[in-house]
Amino acid sequence: MPGRLGLVACNGALPVEIVAAHPDAFVVGLAGIRHQLGKRAQEHRIEKIGGLFEALSAARVTRLVFAGSLDRPAFDPSLFDTEMAAIAPRLAAAMQHGDDALLGEVIAIFEERGFDVQGAHQVLPGLVADPGLLAGRAPGEGDLADAARGLDILNALSPVDVGQGCVVAGGQCLGVETVQGTDFLLKYIRKTPDHLRRGAGGVFVKAAKAGQDLRIDMPAIGPRTVARVAGAGLGGMVIEAGRVMILDRDEVLEAVNDTGLFLMAVGG
Repeated sequence: MPGRLGLVACNGALPVEIVAAHPDAFVVGLAGIRHQLGKRAQEHRIEKIGGLFEALSAARVTRLVFAGSLDRPAFDPSLFDTEMAAIAPRLAAAMQHGDDALLGEVIAIFEERGFDVQGAHQVLPGLVADPGLLAGRAPGEGDLADAARGLDILNALSPVDVGQGCVVAGGQCLGVETVQGTDFLLKYIRKTPDHLRRGAGGVFVKAAKAGQDLRIDMPAIGPRTVARVAGAGLGGMVIEAGRVMILDRDEVLEAVNDTGLFLMAVGG
């Protein structure tokens, strides 16, 4: 019998979906980090992480999920409790090696205290997709070639921890997602002249990085992604099966059909 689920809620719809599926979950929020669960979440300061550990243990939490978008928070060292003072050097060192290293260190810290850190996809069935066409028109040969090229680009970038998305049109890479995120990339693509697209609509490709710990940082698409892809004049989206979350899935699939795009999952 699985133990009680704990949820560290950050911004976005995903924590709300998890609470709807697991109403008995013990929910915490982090001071200064937005979330949409209001008073449903018990708030804790990161600087007082010892209090967070104690609250999770008192609530008999054994499984822990981090969900929602999280920017790197600013710490106030003057507020550090004993636990945080001991942990801070580890986090500072990990920050120098990119997001993957930092998030891996966060997981390790909670696991050392006995919590089984799980991914949102492990507690929300249907959050990821099996391979195949999920919605919209059937992609053409050019679309599939652009998708394959996009996956090759993302695989090549994985070792340097750059991003999880790119856009390819007519075999040409028009842009790669970096720290600014998907919205910034697609806004930039929207301004790309037609002649650089080589007569192709273009495909947005989203995939996890090789070796990425998907329990805390799985890439995701949602309804806004569909709107941005359509607004950028692209032909469709390809995601990695089993390794990219689809938030508000029904809304996403409906939007893909309405905009004339396609959404396909590959690999897995």
